[in-house]
Amino acid sequence: MSTVVPPRPKRQRLTAPSVAAAAVAAQGPVQTIICQFRNAQDGTLLGPSVSLLADTTREGLELLANNLKGTAEDPVPFSFHLQLPSTAAPPAEDGKPTAPEEGLRLPIARSIHADLLSHPKHANKLSTEDVFVIDCEPEAVFRVREISRCSSSLDGHASPILCASFSPTGRFLATGSGDNTCRLWNLDSETPAATLAGHTGWLLCVEWDGLERQVATGSMDNSVRLWDPKTGKQVGEPMRGHSKWITSLAWEPIHVCLSAAHSNASQPRLASSSKDGTVRVWNAMHRKMDFALGGHTASVNVVRWGGEGVIYTASSDRTVKLWDGKAGKLIRTLSEHAHWVNTMALNTDFILRTGPFDHLAKAPKTDDEAKELALKRYTAFTSRTPEQLITGSDDHTLFLWPPVNSSGDAAVANPKKPVARLTGHQKQVNHVAFSPDGKYIASAGFDNAVKLWDGRTGKFIASLRGHVAAVYRISWSADSRMLVSASKDSTLKLWDLKTFKIRVDLPGHSDEVYCVDFVADKIASGGRDKKVKMCVGLGSLSLSSRTYRRRARERQMRHPRRARTDTVDGRAAGGTR
Repeated sequence: MSTVVPPRPKRQRLTAPSVAAAAVAAQGPVQTIICQFRNAQDGTLLGPSVSLLADTTREGLELLANNLKGTAEDPVPFSFHLQLPSTAAPPAEDGKPTAPEEGLRLPIARSIHADLLSHPKHANKLSTEDVFVIDCEPEAVFRVREISRCSSSLDGHASPILCASFSPTGRFLATGSGDNTCRLWNLDSETPAATLAGHTGWLLCVEWDGLERQVATGSMDNSVRLWDPKTGKQVGEPMRGHSKWITSLAWEPIHVCLSAAHSNASQPRLASSSKDGTVRVWNAMHRKMDFALGGHTASVNVVRWGGEGVIYTASSDRTVKLWDGKAGKLIRTLSEHAHWVNTMALNTDFILRTGPFDHLAKAPKTDDEAKELALKRYTAFTSRTPEQLITGSDDHTLFLWPPVNSSGDAAVANPKKPVARLTGHQKQVNHVAFSPDGKYIASAGFDNAVKLWDGRTGKFIASLRGHVAAVYRISWSADSRMLVSASKDSTLKLWDLKTFKIRVDLPGHSDEVYCVDFVADKIASGGRDKKVKMCVGLGSLSLSSRTYRRRARERQMRHPRRARTDTVDGRAAGGTR
């Protein structure tokens, strides 16, 4: 009798879940760890320590945190960070200060095991016998829809677009160009609402006031002009005095006007910086100069007006100066940078820019109500974290500075020394911006990279790589969950802050992208190709499509039979032009 050879076993195709299960089995039993949840805002503990599986996901941590806080019925989204054990921070080679190792907080994006215990750099600092202190911090109570596509292209400018800015409510967009004009765009129809003509040089900056009643423009003709966005007409005469072109503009915050005897909310003052090395503060009502700040010895590249009434100026003379916004007196000079200071940002920029307008879209009825709402929003933000400054330079570094108020008082013993020196960029830093919630700092540079840092300590978090040329500008979504970057490589890239990877690649421009702004679920960008590109959120209609639908309904009412085939279905008709 011959021996029967058994058939070879069939190969089984491993699906993703089975592969993951095999990997877990190879690792052995899942570890159990002890966690202590802590409120990141005030440091209070949320109940007793609990024992968790190390592979508990971020969603599971969020569910547990809501139960501990008693908000399970109406859950709040949280972000989680693990506080590493304290270790002595080694001194920097050049003697510059570094962020203390004690303040290192690592974000938990997936699970404790995936993000921390398996991390090659930090795993040796952790032990499953330790009590893991997890900081919980509420995120925005609203969520911005994911941007999915460029919906339209707005033509009209005859030269490259150099600056773009949404109004505080997001109803209007202002763009400045090398054709010497500023265009206001109606986002309901995606058509020009007005063309602001009058400058005789390139428009380098455009800025809305906090109540959306005026828009200011600065030009290479050395003048600043104010415009009424409703009529498109210039308000009064140009404000002249600078001997070289305007580099930046900043409006006085609405809530600062509340305590200013010389001003009111409807007419905040305006600060302009110039290549001539000065900053001028203008009375917007009379269009006259209140005073000039003349301490810099080279071009002033950026000006910011803080919520404490402090005016911040950054210059090519390698210094940053702080001024009293009421009297124009110098408070402090910060001189740690070794090259031109190109950019700076405050962690309160988003709050100051939107003033009394929050995500509920309730417009104030009076100026007094507007001032109260703006002050309430600012106070609520600074009760969690004080106003802080970040600066970026051609020396490839950034500095995070301690908070200060208008009287010059600081929260640290040596206010002229930075909280942290942020190193990592290989070339000049172009732009820096705090996330709206102040938790993160994003910086962009000529090294083709966007880098993320901790907004409180300045500790490095991640490098966002994907661009193949210099990154010019960055902008955050209002919920601090997404970041968009504009580059010389002609693309926009939308980044996911959970995975630190590209969420959506947004091509559309045919040349360098010089400016970008993010509001609600809309992104506007402009560049060398002279076009304004509008990108919209997932599942949302482009605004031009809404107009198309309205007109289709009107046609159907007038001609029911003929218009029946013209109506559109649930998709966004005309979404791409």
